[in-house]
Amino acid sequence: MSQTTAGATAVSMSPIQELVHALKDRRAILFAGAGVSINAGLPPWRELIARMGREFGFDEGLRYGLGVDYPVLAEYYRLRQGSIGPLRSWMDRNWCVSEQRIRESKVHELIVQLDFPIIYTTNYDRNLEVAYALYDRDFIKVINARDMAKTVEGVTQIIKFHGDFDDDQSLVITESDYFRRLSFDSPLDIKFRSDAFGKTILFIGYSMHDMNIRLLLHRLWQTWRQSGYEVDRPQSFVFMIERNPVEEAVLNQWGIRVLSEEAETPDRALVSFLTKLREGLEEARAGQFP
Repeated sequence: MSQTTAGATAVSMSPIQELVHALKDRRAILFAGAGVSINAGLPPWRELIARMGREFGFDEGLRYGLGVDYPVLAEYYRLRQGSIGPLRSWMDRNWCVSEQRIRESKVHELIVQLDFPIIYTTNYDRNLEVAYALYDRDFIKVINARDMAKTVEGVTQIIKFHGDFDDDQSLVITESDYFRRLSFDSPLDIKFRSDAFGKTILFIGYSMHDMNIRLLLHRLWQTWRQSGYEVDRPQSFVFMIERNPVEEAVLNQWGIRVLSEEAETPDRALVSFLTKLREGLEEARAGQFP
């Protein structure tokens, strides 16, 4: 099949069809953000900001994020306390939900059922790992270079892109941490570029305001453009609750198509979307999907 014909075929597919075929062929990567954990009952980021603000006696406006981003406040916390250790310990105790909440989370159940070969997440919590354990599915957690050597073909990899509570040094939480990651030369960054270069990526639980993620996407797009084969790049997608035409146009330029779903609440919208994917995958495996 020629490149032109292949491109035309891909364009004729619906987003669900493209994602289903990528899942069936194990060429799809999930990138899960904070919205996935909030859906299961995890506190939103403003509570972390409030916790740091209370400790230093800041006023209500600053505590609830009206005056400063949490990485800047976390940087201030490190400067004042000498380390991020006490904050990390508090997050480890409070930034978690019960196994029962994960069992009741339809989003986590659907993620497991969709059987992504690789899942990247910027969440520090263990909710994805708990979900895989609850449904008796094998997985390998990857936090650092050492863990990469433990990966096994056919076993889902859960990549903790911004770190994990089991390894303080891995956490990307302060402004300095984010700046260091912007060099994109860590083992996890190199792994992501390798994993994502020729695969379909689905982002869920993101507002796509994370500059670290946006710059990484831009560099992937730039690499494809400079290769001379940009037309052959697999389509990637981001599921967003609220569509923004400006953000959508920029992401589309980078080969990221914005998807959404009509529903009464954000969590129901995501569940509806993932359910359609699961149903399509089941039909594809049975040879009934176009």
